[in-house]
Amino acid sequence: MAAEDVPPPLEGKKRRVGVMTSGGDAPGMNGAVRAVVRMAIAKGCEAYGIYEGYEGLVQGGDMIKEMQWDDVRGFLSEGGTLIGTARCMAFMERAGRLKAAKNMVVRGMDALVICGGDGSLTGADKFRAEWSGLLEELVQTKELTPEQTAPFKHLNIVGLVGSIDNDMSSTDATIGCYSSLARICQSIDYIDATAFSHQRAFVIEVMGRHCGWLALMAGVSCGADFIFIPEKPPSEDWQNEMCKKVAKQRNMGKRKTIVIVAEGAHDQELHKITPDQVKDVLSKKLGLDTRITTLGHVQRGGNPCAYDRMLSTLQGAEAVNAVLEATPDTPSPVICIIENKIVRKPLLDAVALTKSVAEAIKAKDFAKAMQLRDAEFGEYHSVYRISTAAELPALMLPPEKRMRIGLIHVGAPAGGMNAATRAAIAYCFARGHTPIALHNGFPGLIRHHSDEPLGAVRNIEWLDCEGWASKGGSEIGTNRGLPSEDLETVAFVFKKYNIQGLFLIGGFEAFTAVSELRKGREHYSAFKIPMTCLPATVSNNVPGTEYSIGSDTCLNALIDFCDACRQSASSSRRRVFVIETQGGASGYVATIAGLSIGALAVYTPEEGINIKMLDKDIDHLRETFAKDRGQSRAGKIILRNEKASKTYTTEIIASMIREEAKGRFEARVGVPGHFQQGTTPSPMDRVRAARFGVRSIQHLEQFFGKSKDEIAMDPMSASVIGIRGAKVQFSAMEQTEKYETDWKDRRPKNEFWLGFKGIVDTLSGRPK
Repeated sequence: MAAEDVPPPLEGKKRRVGVMTSGGDAPGMNGAVRAVVRMAIAKGCEAYGIYEGYEGLVQGGDMIKEMQWDDVRGFLSEGGTLIGTARCMAFMERAGRLKAAKNMVVRGMDALVICGGDGSLTGADKFRAEWSGLLEELVQTKELTPEQTAPFKHLNIVGLVGSIDNDMSSTDATIGCYSSLARICQSIDYIDATAFSHQRAFVIEVMGRHCGWLALMAGVSCGADFIFIPEKPPSEDWQNEMCKKVAKQRNMGKRKTIVIVAEGAHDQELHKITPDQVKDVLSKKLGLDTRITTLGHVQRGGNPCAYDRMLSTLQGAEAVNAVLEATPDTPSPVICIIENKIVRKPLLDAVALTKSVAEAIKAKDFAKAMQLRDAEFGEYHSVYRISTAAELPALMLPPEKRMRIGLIHVGAPAGGMNAATRAAIAYCFARGHTPIALHNGFPGLIRHHSDEPLGAVRNIEWLDCEGWASKGGSEIGTNRGLPSEDLETVAFVFKKYNIQGLFLIGGFEAFTAVSELRKGREHYSAFKIPMTCLPATVSNNVPGTEYSIGSDTCLNALIDFCDACRQSASSSRRRVFVIETQGGASGYVATIAGLSIGALAVYTPEEGINIKMLDKDIDHLRETFAKDRGQSRAGKIILRNEKASKTYTTEIIASMIREEAKGRFEARVGVPGHFQQGTTPSPMDRVRAARFGVRSIQHLEQFFGKSKDEIAMDPMSASVIGIRGAKVQFSAMEQTEKYETDWKDRRPKNEFWLGFKGIVDTLSGRPK
């Protein structure tokens, strides 16, 4: 082979970047491939798709193809992996890795982005470690010349974790895990209905050979009665423990029983626990009509959810940046997410940490296994135990330390409101507090507090709320009205019913309500109680947090709507849909949805709309449709936030596109409206709602025993809970409302997601 047959390196730091998917397929992998290809091209690099994983790298030839911009059109919404994955025994041997190295040099590639599990990523880093030795051997055996290998002395490896099990340490979520969880929760919700109808018990087996994340999160999301996970096996007497718990629930009047078993479940002696064993115990000891459902590979299937589309896109884009910024001394990174922040971590450290969990389980050191997973995993396990109304004597407070805690929903309905309320109530019962539901928001409280026989202020029993985890809307009613409508009556009610702590769940109105009550302390001592706000709104526009409960449900509903519109647009080939999103004066929903569906353009209130912007976008549409000669269907989506412009409405923008298209393409309008509030809350909204609900009551407890004046003087006695950067924290209302709130536009002054707008434009090819 002549030296000139190997392409010379690209100028400067530009690279030829290979992208491949390896290991088990996971929804979202295609989004990662699309992001890597388009970001690489946008950065002046060349992108190559390596088909069938490591097998393609070893075989070479047509299994390594240069990928152009349009080659990844439509990838975002597709499940599985369109470039394939396969087990490759050859790559595990040095001879296979020699072939792979030669194929990369022949293509002029010196950077590789791999989306796969820990085994795939470990193999990639080993490949990098051996790289110089492999090249030397290829020269010695005259497979390549020194001149051919000289420009490619260093191999860049970047890992993306694609795994439905969420089994990689150092990251909160792996690509595909929330899509899989959504499939599980949807199945359990369906099973729930038939279980209730026949008073049956169902034993549901989910994936998770070495990791119980899916089983745990499904347990929290669906209110399962018992779960079996590898990291925290049950006691030796698990049969009686499970039966006692299930019998207690049945005696309270519960008609159904759901038990979730991870496929890797075992007891403390590492003896496997199977669904059949669990069924036999429930049938024989409790006499329950028990059925088994094994979900199997349905958990891998289907389109990726909104979160996995967003995650894969952001991580794929970051992977290209990591390639371009790497030096020969940079350890291979893996792209992770911690709470809401995309971060790079050393790949080998993450893999070693992941393997140490399996080793701890094998050594029966389950406390260490839980600790190694991460703090969030342990916290969710605690939330699960609390939210099943189990008897937890260690948590029960003495009578003199118990509180009467009011729970109220404020603002528009949002998915997860009920899950947060259910978890808060469960924690109240576990501690001995009295939860008091304040129905229909502040207007309900003001007008119907003393109604007979049933007023707005009601004590609540566990069976009343036990089934709320999967319910959308608001079971205690919600209202946009604020306490300022009649502060005196609100204070009277708080005093009459001895409300000692207040937990508000809702959007900007709930945030405003806490502000009004805090300021009202000057005149009403009844408000000198601890109060905290859990942001819950589809708009995600509440200061003090980067994530509001309900926003994920909204995004999933919106991308379903957009996918349907795109299918229609693609079928007729020359059609643009201009879709109007909710979000108030915050462009969060429009931007993240744009990231998740590959929108051609996104119009937000923060940026506004002007005639030059529309002119450029219409020109871009003309060029795009002119290039498309029928080789591929090219439906386009433009997203416009409802308040992006008073002048350029959704209909006007569509009319302008129609006018300027001159019949070459057409434009339609889509307005999903309240469809965006969703029906059933997404699993992410359910689990985060449960976590934040428990955390919020724990925060209120800290003020027990303090005088009213001490409470009023403490800035944290009126607070908002939220995710900031890479952690969950409470923020003092006084500071947040004064320095971080744009009251006019009802949104935070600094919106964390604004930087994502550039990625939306880059990956859509929108002209600058």
